Amino acid sequence: MTYIAKDDYFDPDKIDAAVIGIASELNAHDSGSHKHQKAQLLYAPSGCMSIRTDSTQSLLPPTMAAWIPPNILHSVTIRNTVAYRSIYFDPNKFKNLPDELIIMNISPLLREVIERISYWPWDMLWNNQKNITAVFFEEFQNASRENLTLVEPSDPRFQPYIDQWNIGKSKPPLMKKFSLEIGITEKTIGRIFMKETGMSYQDWRQQWRLHQSIELLTNGRNVNETAHELDFSSPSAFIEFFKKYLRKTPNQYL
Repeated sequence: MTYIAKDDYFDPDKIDAAVIGIASELNAHDSGSHKHQKAQLLYAPSGCMSIRTDSTQSLLPPTMAAWIPPNILHSVTIRNTVAYRSIYFDPNKFKNLPDELIIMNISPLLREVIERISYWPWDMLWNNQKNITAVFFEEFQNASRENLTLVEPSDPRFQPYIDQWNIGKSKPPLMKKFSLEIGITEKTIGRIFMKETGMSYQDWRQQWRLHQSIELLTNGRNVNETAHELDFSSPSAFIEFFKKYLRKTPNQYL
């Protein structure tokens, strides 16, 4: 079995295999916080996913995959429909696996290898897996890393606001407005964000908008709709913002 329906029970730690691949079509799904003893490669050839750990949120558009180390508490959120691919690796059978969350770009070859592994039988003999697995790790090592991870401040005063921003019920406002809403001086907000995220509040807000714009575009919104939803003054202003961070226009990026 390799294709899993949305409501099927699946626990990779219960399966005795060096490499386990699964494929599924998921819609409006929240995995909840969980961890597993196996390492995981997560990828969606269509649709967009969000991965959360204790203190970070990472975006996973169709051009990228995520490496999740063993025993890392995380959750995966899907707002629309995605073609879900996941590969698990037994750390007892693979040495020196990366021990940090990695967001990477996907080459055409790596994409094809992920597709093949995601659909192969779980009881396939290792002799029939090892060559493709070797190609996977060679492409994995050569894949360029991408910074689409946003560190969230741990100060509990910010958490209710961040929760609302992350589910789309509101957006991070400009500093002056946020200061009035939360009842903290702009100087204090700036100091806390720099200390806990390594970014100023304004830079953090811009990174959050970048994440949201990629997700909206991936899920079918056009440039005009995305610019309006994220409060840009015009579509051209949004395009310039997008190019500043990703060196491509939205259409080129997608």
